[in-house]
Amino acid sequence: MRPVNDKPNIILINCDDLGYGDLGCYGSRAHRTPAADSLARDGVTFTDFYMASPVCSPSRGAMMTGCYPRRIGFGSFEGRWVLFPGQPLGLSTDEVTVARLLKDRGYATKLVGKWHCGDQKAFLPTRHGFDGYYGLPYSNDMGIQRGRRRRWPPLPLLRDEEVIQAQPDQANLIERYTEECVRYLRENRDRPFFLYLAHMQVHLPLYAPQRFVAGSLNGRYGACVEAVDWSTAVLLDELNRLGLADRTLVVFTSDNGGRAKEGGSNAPLRGTKGTCYEGGQRVPCLMRLPGMIPAGRVCGEVVTSMDFLPTFAALAGGAAPDDRIIDGADVRALMAGQAGARSPHEAFFYYRCDQLQAVHSGPWKLWVCRDDAEVKELYNLRDDVGETTNLYERRVDVVAELMPRVAAAREDLGDAFVGAEGANCRPPGRVGDPAPLLTYDASHPYIIAEYDLEQAG
Repeated sequence: MRPVNDKPNIILINCDDLGYGDLGCYGSRAHRTPAADSLARDGVTFTDFYMASPVCSPSRGAMMTGCYPRRIGFGSFEGRWVLFPGQPLGLSTDEVTVARLLKDRGYATKLVGKWHCGDQKAFLPTRHGFDGYYGLPYSNDMGIQRGRRRRWPPLPLLRDEEVIQAQPDQANLIERYTEECVRYLRENRDRPFFLYLAHMQVHLPLYAPQRFVAGSLNGRYGACVEAVDWSTAVLLDELNRLGLADRTLVVFTSDNGGRAKEGGSNAPLRGTKGTCYEGGQRVPCLMRLPGMIPAGRVCGEVVTSMDFLPTFAALAGGAAPDDRIIDGADVRALMAGQAGARSPHEAFFYYRCDQLQAVHSGPWKLWVCRDDAEVKELYNLRDDVGETTNLYERRVDVVAELMPRVAAAREDLGDAFVGAEGANCRPPGRVGDPAPLLTYDASHPYIIAEYDLEQAG
């Protein structure tokens, strides 16, 4: 294993709504993804990697803190599934993010792209351990858009804590983001750095540069996937040019499963974004770090985005906070392919908003709730990853083993379906007198006064 005093640089590439089956290395034939495929060839492919939520804000909050969304008050937001412009809620500054931990270990830290953990000043990335920020504070469908009955404020592009453009041309944002990342790599080549690139693709509306739209095999969706892959290729090329490739951990993943309607795929999984079926939370995850991660490995152990915080902290020679519950675990042994290494998770819990819907332990997944109703379903994911054959009645012994885990989660994290508050949940951040970052100005020369695509979601 790589020595802990040899601090690797870390690049975390997080896509938005990219499905399990959208990359060539995960079986796609609709998209050309040579850069992602090279990460799989040169590193490790995780087949059982989970985000902690099937939607954006709770997923991203969990990834930043190493905690289940309920733990940090991110189960729901005044009854909404995700955060919206001008809400008073966000990630509490009492929480410790992976960026803050790495900054304390001497890392330069930067977020480029989507944040979605609160748009009020107190919640912005610069208040959570990031030295700099450049991107959209929430989803790209939360701007002024044709055909939408809900009228959001103009979409704000931020640099640090200042809005630098309203209603930017979304088709060009991926190129601007990539340029920002390249500049950052060059400026920080002589010190350890953490770069978090959070793409807006493939969230609706589907905007990509015309070059990718013209050459796509799968419409606008495919153009967005291939634009993300191009951006990845640029960063990998820059690491090689700077002589940093062997000292940089590159992680590529997605914030939740795909919608699977506009051209995306979660195959061979059942379900989509917004559901606790495997297709909602099991997502691609690739990692490359020469000298630590053997090339061409496939790992079938359960790993989660909550593991990033303790793992990255350990790689930097530090540790996760010990003054609070952290749900993630150090997975360096799995990354390195150590003999006998197993998942550190005895159980993984699927929450949709504030409801506990299922538990996964070993090969088994037990459903207890769906669509505000009790369900009794048991699947063997090792044999039936598509969740097609309900074994609940045939394997009552497994159900009996898993129900105590359900009860423990309800006591610990809560469950709105049964009215359990949870004994170990922390509150979200909250501000008084919240306000949107922008308001519409009829006299302003917006480059895009109204986005022309009606897609949202």
